[in-house]
Amino acid sequence: MSYEHLIVERHGPVGWLINDRPDQLNAMNSAMRDEFADAWIELDRDPEVRVIVHTGNGRAFQTGVDVAEIASDGVGFERYRESMENFDLHFTSWHQGVWKPVITAVNGICCGGGFHWVADADIVIAASDAKFFDPHVSVGQVVSVEAIALMKKMPVEAVLRMAFMGKYERIDATRAKELGMISEIVDPPERLRERAQEMGETISKNSPAAMAATKKALSYALESGLTAACRRGAKELVKLWGHPDQEEGPLAFSEKREANWAPLKREP
Repeated sequence: MSYEHLIVERHGPVGWLINDRPDQLNAMNSAMRDEFADAWIELDRDPEVRVIVHTGNGRAFQTGVDVAEIASDGVGFERYRESMENFDLHFTSWHQGVWKPVITAVNGICCGGGFHWVADADIVIAASDAKFFDPHVSVGQVVSVEAIALMKKMPVEAVLRMAFMGKYERIDATRAKELGMISEIVDPPERLRERAQEMGETISKNSPAAMAATKKALSYALESGLTAACRRGAKELVKLWGHPDQEEGPLAFSEKREANWAPLKREP
């Protein structure tokens, strides 16, 4: 598919989803929001893609909703009311049920709604010059869904501080790593995409089926109690028994060769 505000690329087993509104700091207008829904599914259904990297062109990764569009088009946030009231969202990998590993590579500024893709990714790395802040309350808006999800991976007070400080305090990459928002800082910043590709290629060496089942088990654990999560995890474990990859993995190990994994079948 072709997109106006996104770029979709493939580099070997790594699929790339690139925000491409650099002059607007990759702010998400209504058209870009719709494109995300299709782009995630396109990459998730591509049998050649085993890992997806999400990043941005220009000096910002993502800066949330396009406030200029909201303020000037006469419709404002009303166009999003129904989707939010019904929690029928489609712009992140989590919303779209992507079970392939997803790496978010933060280049430059990440703020406001940009945290949706930080919270919903499996692994987040950032360039050493990345900056993080949440300006919602500074422009009269509510901090909500993305911050709630962030509280699953970083200290609650850090999320609250960012929410209430608004545009008046920015977190650098070092502090973001200390807080668990990201797991790696890439320096110099120009190496960010190279490092993301390296990481994607390394991850892609593993069994696609096993990684998908692992992601389902661990994702469910974030939404349930310990016992329920462990029961669900056990089911995902057993579901893979008898899969070709369970025989191929030990065989490849014993024969000291790279494994020939079966293609991943997309399931609900």
